[in-house]
Parts: sequence; structure tokens; C-alpha cells
Amino acid sequence: MSEAAVRLAIFAGLFAVLAACEYFVPRRELKPLKARRWFTNWTIVLIDSLLVRLLFKTAAVGGALWATEHNVGLFNMVDVPYWLAFLVSFAVLDFAVWLSHLASHKIPVFWRIHRMHHSDVDIDVSTAIRFHPIEIILSMIWKYAVVVALGAPATSVLVFEIVLNGGAMFNHSNFKLPLWLDRWLRLVIVTPDMHRVHHSTLRRETDSNYGFNLSVWDRMFKTYIDQPEHGHEGMTIGIEEWQDERPAGLVWTLGVPFRSQR
Repeated sequence: MSEAAVRLAIFAGLFAVLAACEYFVPRRELKPLKARRWFTNWTIVLIDSLLVRLLFKTAAVGGALWATEHNVGLFNMVDVPYWLAFLVSFAVLDFAVWLSHLASHKIPVFWRIHRMHHSDVDIDVSTAIRFHPIEIILSMIWKYAVVVALGAPATSVLVFEIVLNGGAMFNHSNFKLPLWLDRWLRLVIVTPDMHRVHHSTLRRETDSNYGFNLSVWDRMFKTYIDQPEHGHEGMTIGIEEWQDERPAGLVWTLGVPFRSQR
């Protein structure tokens, strides 16, 4: 199977499993907009995927293969054990995604684009695929640059991309984990309860818990918040000014980067 086919099969399987989990064991009661939201979010990911394939041909794995072929990047010039290059590349890529997420909140022009993701008035597994095409393109350029600079092994990049996508779907899901399991898991990875805080309308909470996979970065850089101020059932998801049906519409959602906001 090709790299794209492997990623697609794993993505579809995980999405189906998590959708079933959050349907049967929901954490929060969702608003009656699910069908419109899912249509919009799925249409957006189809647009994103098409653009990535048109502009980049392959995912970041292609950058790793190019770097190896041309002997570019740290691990293509320094002789280290493969396992070490694999683990360091995985960790650095995870930090790079955390850092770019932080930048998307702190740099105004990037926030205008990224807030489309936050405009979803509910958070469930479909929110994980709700990213503006402009943000996807910028993200791919950033990951390509990091992969090539590292000379990351292609297998490491492929595993990272699969884990990142799976982790994003997991921690955006409306799946109610047992609290004891959440406490243990979040010591290593970002759980749904941990990431849900990040989607709060409260600015202090939105500016926290930036991780998509490993939870260590938020603890290390003091951006970690354990629980939302109003509790998971009482907190408000999304952006305060847009608490209505508009964020469920496709055209409105794609226009978010060009809309004014207080």
C-alpha cells in the first residue's frame, strides 16, 4: 500500500471508532447542529486534502525522502543509531507542532486564520479536521522545513503523522474517559478533557493546553491548565461573539479569516 493509502485507512478507522465512542459515551450534550457541522467539517478536510496533494504531491514523508536522497539535514550528515534519529525526530516534530500552534494564537495574522478551528460551537471528533486551507498549507511548509533540517528518517515522519492525526481526533472527541484513566493518560498524552479546555471561550483557557499529542510541552512551558473554570459540562465552546448557527455553515466558516472580531 502507498503512504497515502495507509494514512487514509488508519484515519478512517480511527474516526469511525472515536465517533462511535463519543456517540455511546458522550462527555457533553452537543447542540442540535451536528449534521450541518459534520457536513462543513468534512467538506473542509476534503478541500484541504485536495490542496495538499496538488501543491505538495506527498505529505511530509516526501520531504524526508528528498532529504535522504540529497544527503541534506542533521541525521543524514551525522552518524547516529537509527533508533535515536527516529525518537529525536518524533519528539522534535511534536514540539514543532506545539510551537506552531502557540504562534497561531500569539501572532495576530495567524490567529485570524486559526480561529476558524476555534469557531466550532461544539467540540467532537469532527473538529479535529476543521482547519482552514491556508493554515494547512502553512503547516505543511513548516513541517517540510523541520523534516528537511532534521534529515528525519521517513519512517519516523510517517509514524509521527499517523500518531498526530490519531491523537488530534482522540483529544478533540466528545468521548468520556473514566476520570482515573484521564489523570494517568494526560501525564504523557493530551486527553479529550485536557484539550477541551483549549476550546473554551475564556481567553485564559484558550491560551493554554496547546499540545496535540504529547502533554509534556505545556507542562514544561507553563501553559498547562488542569480543568476549565466552569467545568466540562458548564463551559462554553467556541468564540464568544459567534455563539449561533453561523459557524456550522460552510461558506461562512471558510470566510472566518476575513471577518472582524472584537
